[in-house]
Amino acid sequence: MTVDLAEIVRNAGVIGAGGAGFPTHVKLSAKVETYIANGAECEPLVHVDQHLMASYPEKIVKGLQLGMEATGATRGIIALKRKYTTSVNALRKTIKSDNRLEIFLLDDFYPTGDEFVLVYETLHKFVPEGGIPLDIGVMVNNVGTLINLVEAFEGRPVISRYVTVSGAVKNPQTIEFPIGTSVKTAILAAGGSTENPFKVILGGPMMGEVVKDLEEPITKTTSSLIVLPEDHYLINMKQQRMSSKVVVSKAACIRCQLCTEVCPRFLLGHDLYPDKIMRAIAFGGMENSDHLTSAFLCVFCGACTFYGCPMGLDPCKINYELRDHFIIEGLKNPHKRRKLKVHQERELRKLPMKRLVSRLNLTEYEHPAPISSHSLNIELVKIPLKQHIGAPAIPTVAIGDQVSKGDLIGKIPEGSLGATVHASISGTIKKIHKEIIIETKKK
Repeated sequence: MTVDLAEIVRNAGVIGAGGAGFPTHVKLSAKVETYIANGAECEPLVHVDQHLMASYPEKIVKGLQLGMEATGATRGIIALKRKYTTSVNALRKTIKSDNRLEIFLLDDFYPTGDEFVLVYETLHKFVPEGGIPLDIGVMVNNVGTLINLVEAFEGRPVISRYVTVSGAVKNPQTIEFPIGTSVKTAILAAGGSTENPFKVILGGPMMGEVVKDLEEPITKTTSSLIVLPEDHYLINMKQQRMSSKVVVSKAACIRCQLCTEVCPRFLLGHDLYPDKIMRAIAFGGMENSDHLTSAFLCVFCGACTFYGCPMGLDPCKINYELRDHFIIEGLKNPHKRRKLKVHQERELRKLPMKRLVSRLNLTEYEHPAPISSHSLNIELVKIPLKQHIGAPAIPTVAIGDQVSKGDLIGKIPEGSLGATVHASISGTIKKIHKEIIIETKKK
């Protein structure tokens, strides 16, 4: 290339838009054979990626081509669900002139968007335990990340984010918000809640978390805000205390193994057995079984909790807490097998989306949530200095400074993994702490 794409992307603050938030410039420094654009979007009620693919196919294809050139990839795959017919048709028209590119159509099951699952579906290759797709010469980027990559290439940093606002709102929509817009403002932009009292899940219903404060900001990784009645099943499950989950698990787990039988990583041959972890917790706690360390292999997709367990227990959350406990104790993942074998019943155990939506009691909230054409006038944003994997950005501004939309306000610490942060609106710097507050001038 005649330009250093990784450096351009670094300066623009591009990170993984699929939710993980890994700085994209680091990935672009690798060399791979295959580059996959991830448009699977497997979480219920989330529609961002399918709308982006239908509306901006040229940018996604250009982003894929730029990424391939930077990494030396000779094969590019855009993977999305076959049910996204509008997106499929738009992308097929766009890739015609490049014979390196292809469309791969996925079935409608959960979790198709998981990188390990996606790589196996598209290439029939296994990402090793505890590994990443780069370990086998594969790059995976969310389609939203590729759009941001193109924006960076054309001189524009990441300052906004398309978010699906759905669930119990008057006008379910996918709206472009300045980074730092509050959850409360976003809900009002979709017409407000139809329920009172209500709670909000930030992210998808399977992997997302309940918002504690409606003043929390939208970040570069926010894909969805799902408004639900305060007493909804999902809200109750996600807000239950960990101590209660353990006590109930000891009393109610029936050792049926269904949590393991639907685990997508187990079905790809990983040494992950949620049922054995649950059994160990029930009969001895944290130090009772060698199987406890397999929590390192969990992707926390929630399939075991929200689809597998007939007793309403939460193996996923227990895995999450176990992994965090081991990290605090300084224990590293001991599971590193590379020779894996897919489970013979994997095809039969994929989780159909329609049934999953029904299990989650979300059928009445399943709406298209099209992209909104209305422009927003946001007067205040709270931009976190850490929206990514790595160290928080270091402020480059001071309280009272005047900034314009797109200005750099946070830089990567020297020698650290991180991402830059930019002003998403023009205005005055009002506060700097873990976040930078910008407010427009009062007339």
